[in-house]
Amino acid sequence: MRFNEINLFGLYVAPIALIMAVAWVAYLVVRRTSDRFGLMQRVWHPALFELSLYVIIVSSIILMIARWSR
Repeated sequence: MRFNEINLFGLYVAPIALIMAVAWVAYLVVRRTSDRFGLMQRVWHPALFELSLYVIIVSSIILMIARWSR
């Protein structure tokens, strides 16, 4: 598995930056959905839950990319 820099209009960007941006969009979708159904009211510590949800999404995207790049 190898993550190379991405050339974005002459500026080299680390792939983790793009992965984190994609994960942020996915996180916002999940968060809006959970707010709509009232799932966040059942969580003991909402800030900690949201951070762990974001970390899970980022790591899942990295694992999917690593598996597909074989």
